[in-house]
Amino acid sequence: MKHVLLVNFGGPRHLNEVPVFLQTLLRDRELIRTWFPTVIHNWIFDRVARKRAPKTQKDYALIGGRSPIYFDTEIIAQHLAQTLGCTVTTFHRYLPSTHGISLNQIANSSSEEILVLPLFPQFCYATTGSIARFFSDHLSVSQLSKLRWIQSYADHPTFISAYQKKISQCINQYNLEENNLILLFSAHGIPQNFVRKGDPYQTECESSFTQIKQAFPNALSRLSYQSKFGPGEWLRPYTDESCKQIKTWAQGRKCVLVVPLSFTSDHIETLFEIEYLYLPQIRQQGLQAYRCDALNLELYWLDGLAEIAQGSFLRPNHALIRRG
Repeated sequence: MKHVLLVNFGGPRHLNEVPVFLQTLLRDRELIRTWFPTVIHNWIFDRVARKRAPKTQKDYALIGGRSPIYFDTEIIAQHLAQTLGCTVTTFHRYLPSTHGISLNQIANSSSEEILVLPLFPQFCYATTGSIARFFSDHLSVSQLSKLRWIQSYADHPTFISAYQKKISQCINQYNLEENNLILLFSAHGIPQNFVRKGDPYQTECESSFTQIKQAFPNALSRLSYQSKFGPGEWLRPYTDESCKQIKTWAQGRKCVLVVPLSFTSDHIETLFEIEYLYLPQIRQQGLQAYRCDALNLELYWLDGLAEIAQGSFLRPNHALIRRG
């Protein structure tokens, strides 16, 4: 293995980067799918980005003025380079100022094959697929032919065991009793329409959930989906509704641990949305509520990623791009 390409969303590195981050994210036609011509789509969602930016900057200010994702991804890349003894390039989808360097490193790679490792455990056309399409639009045919993707690792033993270990650490940290505990797994939502058109994301989230919860047989485990954006039906149950209605399904349990199932690094959806929006809703109903950190930079997770990189089925770039 000579070259690994580590891909992730990216996140604003400071408050001034929030507007361009939002603009780039909302222009992504894999994430926001409309029938508008590109120029109209971009005009509409550039306005949305400008309108949302001040509120989003305030949210980021509450979590330290930046997203940890960019920095975590760079540290993970350094660890993988040392562990695997190879070149590791990073790509941050929604940080356009970083794209030039990443694309140049891919173009100038002397390796015959570049292993692409996404930091999204479950495959979705709106995340991993979006990056594959970006590469298809910005790399030459010869460069694309080098890319070999690990599509997902939703049920890979190292991913499952890493989250089981992280949850166990949280249970011990907060001195929780499993038979009085609710494990509320919260994955990022997507529109139901994506799933109806063949996106495997929901199935992969359910697989991860089913396997991780097996280590906690005495807890009450539930899967929900967060971060709904815009109109239309998204994957249910919604995390915010699950939190508001928790006493109707808690079966008398008094402690809740919210686990960010589809996130390997903490960012705005965990540090702000779960911490500031969901946990208070649970606590207002008289229950104890805690947030389980994402895997972040745990050494056992970084070593797990190295293992995933060396032993997974690989696919060409075009196989990850949505058709139609």
